[in-house]
Order: sequence, then structure tokens, then C-alpha cells
Amino acid sequence: MIIAVGGWLAYGGAEALPGFATLAKTPTTDSLSAAFSMCDGSHRANCVVDGDTFWFEGEKIRIADIDTPELSPPRCEAERIKGEAAKSRLLALLNAGKFSLAAGFRDEDKYGRKLRTVSRAGNSLGDVLIGEGLARSWDGARHGWC
Repeated sequence: MIIAVGGWLAYGGAEALPGFATLAKTPTTDSLSAAFSMCDGSHRANCVVDGDTFWFEGEKIRIADIDTPELSPPRCEAERIKGEAAKSRLLALLNAGKFSLAAGFRDEDKYGRKLRTVSRAGNSLGDVLIGEGLARSWDGARHGWC
């Protein structure tokens, strides 16, 4: 039984469990910071790709507890507009002060991005984006924004 569950999780089964990938120990202090900019062209150092993905210290980070509108490519103009707003807001949130990154049950997604919950003072920055209508809780599936 344990082997079967382990195999299921290793091949992406955890994506079917809402919130499972974000089970994480909350860091006690916020100690990370950088001057973030928007990613463009080959610039991939401390920059924001979209509303739920950014580069930090040479690693591509996917915020594990949210999903934001797609920008590459958006499916409609409304998705593009909301996606750009989420991207800009993530940039502002990351530049607003020190933060913490916490790994969950899975270290990486199938694209090699590090799955992390981003928090400041114990509060998820993903929850901020959700509260502002710029993101949804990650439930293991992509949903349209059109």
C-alpha cells in the first residue's frame, strides 16, 4: 500500500489533492529579500514571470498555493488584463519587504519549478492575491478566467 501511494505521488497524483502540495512548516522569521523586476528576454535573476511564478537567487519558483490568469498565452483579453494585474501585484508584494519561502510535500512541479508558499509575517502572499481577486486557490487543475 505504501509503495502504491508513493508511486502515485511521485507521478503527479498529489496535484489531484487540493492544498496537499502546500503542507509546509511555516518559517519563524522572514529573512529573504531582493530587488525584483519584471522578467524580460533572457533576464532571469530576481524577477517576476507572471502572477504565480518568479525567479529568486537562480531558482524558478511557482507559488504552490495559488493559480493566476495565464499570460503565455492568455485565452482572452480579460484574462490578459487580470494576468498583468496579478503580475504587477506580485512584483509589489515581493518588493515590499522580507519574506519566507516554505517547501511543501512536493519540492518541484513537472516543469522543474520549485513549489513554495511565500509568506510575510506568517501570512501567505498567495492569500493576499486571492483576497484581491487576482488569484484562486490551487486545486490541482487550471481553470479559465474568460
